[in-house]
Amino acid sequence: MASDETMSDGEQYFEGVEKLLEIWFSVSSDSKEKNPDLRKIPRSKLESLLKIVRCEIISFVKNDQIDAYVLSESSMFISKRRFILKTCGTTTPLLCLEPLLLIAEQFGFTEVENLFYSRKNYKRPDLQLPPHQHFDQEVELLDALFPDGAAYCLGALNRDCWYLYTLNPIPEPNRPRNLMASDGDQTLEILMTDLNPDIMSIFTKEECLNGKEATKKAGIDKIIPNMIIDDFLFEPCGYSMNGVSKNNSYETEDGCYMTIHITPEQDFSYVSFETNVPANHYQEIIGKVLDTFMPGKFTVTVFSNHDSSTREQVKDLLCLKQINNKWNRRDVQQIDFKNYDLIYAFYIKFPS
Repeated sequence: MASDETMSDGEQYFEGVEKLLEIWFSVSSDSKEKNPDLRKIPRSKLESLLKIVRCEIISFVKNDQIDAYVLSESSMFISKRRFILKTCGTTTPLLCLEPLLLIAEQFGFTEVENLFYSRKNYKRPDLQLPPHQHFDQEVELLDALFPDGAAYCLGALNRDCWYLYTLNPIPEPNRPRNLMASDGDQTLEILMTDLNPDIMSIFTKEECLNGKEATKKAGIDKIIPNMIIDDFLFEPCGYSMNGVSKNNSYETEDGCYMTIHITPEQDFSYVSFETNVPANHYQEIIGKVLDTFMPGKFTVTVFSNHDSSTREQVKDLLCLKQINNKWNRRDVQQIDFKNYDLIYAFYIKFPS
């Protein structure tokens, strides 16, 4: 995460809340492309896309299934047919959608199988650039590209809420099935605010020399073992990390990852955690994340498709009214989409 942005009145502020775009591509039944792969897209084309978004590549790590990029504002993950772009600050990720779809087609992908665009509500929406100032603007742009799109808001509209746009088409029984194989997919995301100042101080250059030191000192490397970690500590503060599984530990076609982004300033502290690692007990991972960062408030979202090995286990979150005897649930919602189930929950820390 980049350091503070200075407003025209001299005020220091940085919007840690990310805009998260995830697209699954597929090929049509009459496609002649034998081996489509988004990872074949040249670095120069990716850099051109990111210029539209208003960010740039800082570092890169990969395994056999997934390429992971740390960006000046968060992260990008690219696997064979999945593209994930997660950006914070005043970035404009939706503006790169049309050129991205054209590039994907050049490399063999003729259809969008599924799309997810989500974000928490901003603390300072007035500082965002069009079309990201209001969710209505974002939906208008997405609707123009995806006739089967549907927009949702979960949580309290007047407080902490979470916006989602996804494809939820009416089933067409006679439509030919695309040529991509079905694969289990799940995503856990934890969005945290009101963070512990002592913990947040780790993610400053006053406390640590580099990202590796901050990762070890905070215990981030222990949240999900067996990860190749690529971390970065910004000047004067802020932290980003990507992790990809070693040796395809989870045996998934599109690769497993984790990512953490931290805006440590006390007045607008924010931490996000995300992973698609399949786990029988997401409660354990959630507990580790919370004990690492000690947020005052946080949102949990879990997506799982019908082929996910964790689909039934994540439903246990619906019964999770308290976590680690420190956080109390204030809201929980569930949505069943055509191909995915979604669970949303919001928690607040018990008073000291």
